[in-house]
Order: sequence, then structure tokens, then C-alpha cells
Amino acid sequence: MNEITTAKRPPEPDFSAITTEELIAYREAENRFRASSAARAFTGEPDPGAAIDWQEIALPGRDLPVRVYRPAPTGDDEAAARTDLPLVVHVHGGGFVGTAVQCDWTNSHLAAQLPALVVSVEHRLLAPGSPLADAADDGWQVLDHVLRYAAQWGVDPARTAVFGESCGALISALTAIRAREAGLELKAQVLVNPAVDVTETMFDYASIAEYAYSPTLALPQLRLVQRLAVPPGTDASTLSPLYADDLSGLAPALVVVPTQDAVADHGRRYAERLRAAGTSVRLSEYPGAKHAFLTLPGVEPQAKAAQAEILQFLRAALTK
Repeated sequence: MNEITTAKRPPEPDFSAITTEELIAYREAENRFRASSAARAFTGEPDPGAAIDWQEIALPGRDLPVRVYRPAPTGDDEAAARTDLPLVVHVHGGGFVGTAVQCDWTNSHLAAQLPALVVSVEHRLLAPGSPLADAADDGWQVLDHVLRYAAQWGVDPARTAVFGESCGALISALTAIRAREAGLELKAQVLVNPAVDVTETMFDYASIAEYAYSPTLALPQLRLVQRLAVPPGTDASTLSPLYADDLSGLAPALVVVPTQDAVADHGRRYAERLRAAGTSVRLSEYPGAKHAFLTLPGVEPQAKAAQAEILQFLRAALTK
């Protein structure tokens, strides 16, 4: 899981006709680029006040990598590691491609400035034989594992939040629902450009019609996500937070919506459903921002403002 010094970004394939072999080859090449120093011009430099490393968590039937961000030891902290940090479990964006490394800028700043322990889930990516249900299990089981061993991780289990972008926001929203069902009280959920509907209505939104092919080729990618996420015979509503039977009693939510985004209306509708269910929610729109803008501070000018808002929201929710 080591970062790569240099890597060349692969050309974007035809997502409407991509084969399994082409998908795997593209994923590997794209993730090598995202984990390389060359990508830092887009994804930003980590906060030097955070220590970053990879760890593996033993989950049922598998070991799963997580990228861990801690406040860097300074002064007296070098002698005694913190044992009472708030916990943020993060899930990166990208359904069939993506890596926790692409979120180093945001997560390292949260770790250093909250301060907090941030655990970013390197979830199973969508592919034939690896549906969304697997990735959703990864998100939930990492949260459950870290909280079960909170003392070993040095966290205060009473101060826990979930956070994700795009498909990672979908996984985080599902995790928040599962936490409530398990009797676990989360303090906050942060959902950035969330895609929260993988049912047959996934594409029935004005924002998808408006931004299907500009500023990015979003629609072919979303169609691929849906095909991979929901195998035949799967009840897609169980994987779509928008269609959850009960959204009451969930952790207070910050829903961040870039307006030039095909799934902008997913976030808006989910905020409406949360509010109607009595769950506290703040909908924050960023005019002119594009999908995944939070992970691209080198080219997206509003990323810093969104990061500051997320930091403020989590600080208020997680501070004793």
C-alpha cells in the first residue's frame, strides 16, 4: 500500500462498453496515479501536523486495509499517546475506482485540527462479483471493529462520526442507519456530493439531465456504478438511503452539494427526507463547484471553504 513517486494517468475508457478486464486494468492504473506524488498538484498536500500510515483490520473472512490519520506527536505527546481522541470513520469516493490516498488532504487536516483519529476505509470496489453490499459491509464493519477496540485505537467511542464522498457518502449514510439499528449513537454524519439512490429512479433527477455529459461524462459512469452495484435479483432499495423506511433518530447530518454535479439532486432530496423524518440536517450548496471538488483543492477553489465548514461542523459535534 505504499505511495508511488510518479505515475502516468491512464486515458478514460468508454464506460458504456468497458469489459471486466479493462475495468480492472483502468482501476489499477488510475489508483496508481491517485496514490502518486504527481497527483498532489490536484489532490493537495497533507497537513504536516498529521501522521499517516496504513493498517490492516481483521474482519470476518478478510483483512481490510485502512488509512489512519493521527495528530502528529509534539512535545509531551511524544511520551504519552492520546487515548481519548474523537473518531471519524471516512469512506472515499469512487465506486469502481478510488483509494483512501486521494483524500489525504482533507483527512490529515481533520486529524490535525479537530484533533481526531480518522480511519479511512479502503473498501472493496465495485466489480462483477463485488457488489455495493460488500462495500457497505466494509464501512459498517470497520466502524464496529474500531469501536469494539476503542482503547487500543486511542479513541473515545462516545464521540464518533462518519464521513464520505459520492459513493463513499452512500456507504456512510448506510452506516449511520445501521449504527442506529445497532443502538450505537453517532454524533454526526458528513455526506459530500452523495449518491443515495441506486434504484431504477437513480437517473430521474433534473441535475442528472443537466450535467449528464458536462463538465464530466457522469452519466456513463453512473450507469456503470448501478450495473455493478446492484446484481440481478438484488433489492436496490436496501442499498439506497433515500428509500430507507425510517430516517428518524439518525446522527445530525451535514449534506454538502456542489451545484454543477449530476447527483446534486440526490443530496437535496436526501436532506429533505432527513428533515421530514425529524433528523437534524444542514444542506450546504457550493455554487459552481463540481463533483468530487473536496478532493481536488489544487483545481477546485471552493474545496478549502468546504473543508473549513466540515471541520467546524465536526468540531461542534465531537468536542466535549
